[in-house]
Amino acid sequence: MPKARRSVILGQAGGWHERELVRSLEALGAEALCLPITRLVSSPGEESAFGVSLPDAFIPLRRDDIVLVRAIPGGSLEQVVYRMDALHALQAWGCRVINTAEAIERSVDKFHASFLIGQAGLPTPRTFVAERFEDAVTYFNELGGDVVLKPIFGSEGKGIVRISDPDVAYRTFRALEIARSVYYLQEYLPGPGWDLRVFVLGGRVLGCMKRTAAGWKTNVSQGASPEAYPLSEDIRALALASAKAFGADVCGVDLFPSRGGFKVIEANGIPGWRGLEYATGIPVALEIARWALCEA
Repeated sequence: MPKARRSVILGQAGGWHERELVRSLEALGAEALCLPITRLVSSPGEESAFGVSLPDAFIPLRRDDIVLVRAIPGGSLEQVVYRMDALHALQAWGCRVINTAEAIERSVDKFHASFLIGQAGLPTPRTFVAERFEDAVTYFNELGGDVVLKPIFGSEGKGIVRISDPDVAYRTFRALEIARSVYYLQEYLPGPGWDLRVFVLGGRVLGCMKRTAAGWKTNVSQGASPEAYPLSEDIRALALASAKAFGADVCGVDLFPSRGGFKVIEANGIPGWRGLEYATGIPVALEIARWALCEA
């Protein structure tokens, strides 16, 4: 049996997901390293080279490495652009990057994500995006005066607020105007207090969990309770179509129950799976490791 290719996890050293991936890859006979993308250095040109500069060592990357992306930390515009460009370059250089830079770019940007979901013909809440205060007020009213305001870039439900009072909307929109933010407004959908997270891996649905919360936010990281949920063909089809729209091999798709069926809220190209594993018993990291090694 040929020796498994080395796997490089770009993420947080000591993080739960990273530890699980390292353990699973090593169990399958692969060498696995967890390295921060913020220490990635490169020498572009005809003889390009890439590596990670640690305080006590320099680790060169190899053309045949499998690169599993677990985190793209925030930073300046130049830093974030460089990190994404480096992922593109690693792909062109020969590394198998999971997810691809294209898939991460599509899913991490909520505006781009909403556009792709709509273009794929998938049901999704009405959404408006604008830069001007006056437009935000107009769209707030057009959406019935009850909206969910989201940051364009964000995860785990952080920074997401529901606004249903015109005065609160006015003050919030003025504050965002000063910060030169973008207004991403989505209609608030009344629901039963739960939604679904469907995990897609390599073109198949790996598992599904129901997330129940006391409030309207259903992120497990913010206290929602996960439990296994049976897959229907409708759920499976929506999740697979969403992952395909982003070109994502590893994808967490959020579905909201509404009148007439489920709606796609968003898809995550760097999804967590701790709640899913707890709810379903599926060894997600091992499944990802096995799939990545087979694909490579």
